[in-house]
Amino acid sequence: MAEDVYRLEGADTLRATLAKAAHDLGDLSGPGKRSGAVVVARARSLVPRLSGALQGSIRAEAAKQAVDLMAGYASVPYAGVIEGGWRARNIRPQPYLRPALAESESEVEREYEGELEAIAGRIKGA
Repeated sequence: MAEDVYRLEGADTLRATLAKAAHDLGDLSGPGKRSGAVVVARARSLVPRLSGALQGSIRAEAAKQAVDLMAGYASVPYAGVIEGGWRARNIRPQPYLRPALAESESEVEREYEGELEAIAGRIKGA
C-alpha cells in the first residue's frame, strides 16, 4: 500500500514572512510616536495656561514597546502638582495628562490596530 505524500508549497515564504512579522512586532515605535503625538496635542489643549511653560513641556517618547508621556522639566517643576494637586498646600488637581489619554484612547487603539493589521497582511504563504 502506497503512503500519501504531502508537499507544502510556499513554506519558505511563510517561514520568512512570519519571521519578519515577529521582528516587526518587536518594534512598535512607529504607532507609538503617532499615538503619542495625538495624546500630547490633546493634553496641551487641556492644560491650565499661565505662561505656557507647562504646555510647552508636555511631550511623548516612544520606545519599541512603550510610550512615555511626560510634562515638566527642572525649570517647570510644578507639572505633577498641577496634574495631581497638593492637599497640604490646598492646591486642587487640574488633570490634563490622564484626561488626554482617556479622550484619545480610540485614536491610540486605531494606530496600533492599523499597524498590527499591516504586519499581519504581509504574512504570505502559498
